Amino acid sequence: MSSFGNRIRKLREKSGINQKDMAKKLELSNVQLSRYESDERRPDFETLKKISEIFDVSIDYLITGNEKNSSSDEMWREILNPKTQIFFKDLMDAPEDKIEELIKFWEIIRDRDKK
Repeated sequence: MSSFGNRIRKLREKSGINQKDMAKKLELSNVQLSRYESDERRPDFETLKKISEIFDVSIDYLITGNEKNSSSDEMWREILNPKTQIFFKDLMDAPEDKIEELIKFWEIIRDRDKK
């Protein structure tokens, strides 16, 4: 199973972008990007959004590895918000099936509140 960091590294390498240039595109230090790729740190929503746009993939793919899901940016912004992250602190390290289950629960709550 591929990790979040491995997915970013593979996308970067597949695109022929070195780590220094990728860090510059993301307005990060090379050390920060290296920590993301080695799964030592997790980026915030805005950085995830930039990465998804650079590689034309969904945030769902970056986090879960699932290419079929495409949750809204609003959902990810809320989940990754530092104020709410306490509720989702284990999300980034959770197995992909659990993340997908949480996404479904979140979408049910979100849709319920829209009514």
